[in-house]
Amino acid sequence: MDWINLIIAGLLEVVWASSLKYTQGFTKPLPSLLTLAALTTSFILLAQSLKTLPAGTGYAVWTGIGVVGTAIVGSVFLGESRDPARFVCIGLIMVGIVGLRFTSPQ
Repeated sequence: MDWINLIIAGLLEVVWASSLKYTQGFTKPLPSLLTLAALTTSFILLAQSLKTLPAGTGYAVWTGIGVVGTAIVGSVFLGESRDPARFVCIGLIMVGIVGLRFTSPQ
């Protein structure tokens, strides 16, 4: 269950990091509420998963999911670079996340 919480926390990191752009400095109420709700829930689930998972592993996986997901959202929906080298680097991050999953205690 801790890995599931961690994965959901990482996906919520993608939500809040991506929606942060639309808050316009927290001047837009709806995007601001979405961002804050996703941020809060993400932190709570991360904290729950760290009860049993190593802190370094949990944090690395959480941020890795956030980095990869936000980069993909940026490329697909926000008009950011689609340079193949960028996706190779994102792939390397994903390999690291999977590696941490299989080398860390359950």
